[in-house]
Amino acid sequence: MNNFNKMNKLFSLIFVVFSVVFSAAGQKFGFINSQEILTSLPEVKQANSDIEVMKTMFQKKGEEMVKDLQTKYGDLQKKQTSGELAPVEIEKQAALLKLEEAKLGEFEKTSQQKIYEKSEELLKPIQDKVNNAIKDVAAENGFLYIFDSGIGVVLYADPAADATKLVKAKLGVVK
Repeated sequence: MNNFNKMNKLFSLIFVVFSVVFSAAGQKFGFINSQEILTSLPEVKQANSDIEVMKTMFQKKGEEMVKDLQTKYGDLQKKQTSGELAPVEIEKQAALLKLEEAKLGEFEKTSQQKIYEKSEELLKPIQDKVNNAIKDVAAENGFLYIFDSGIGVVLYADPAADATKLVKAKLGVVK
């Protein structure tokens, strides 16, 4: 009886696997290369350029702050070495420099956050536009699923199932 139950479970499992395979056989699948699509869009190039400008601006400002802080530390060290300042005054100025150092760290943190937010602001509408084009292409061409080969999801695909050109055409990008 125990062997009968095991065989029954095995046959049930085999039946489920074959059912899934055969039911999927009639379905239409497609794939796209999202990286190719995104890099072909002029608005992505513009958004990336705007983000780079912002990164450069923050980087220059940060470098200026670091340079200024280094100069102040150097000046304090010279004053300490020459005996120009009393130990109490050196401690006060060192504490102020530590506060500036903390501000620099906060600047770096908020800069990264602002760059992230700007990226989201600029790229989200583009991603939505591409996703809508993919959905439209899927509906118009009867694709049940569209996979993304640009991120390594598809291990093999018949080139005839490549919907990248259809999506690019839907977006008005011709290459």
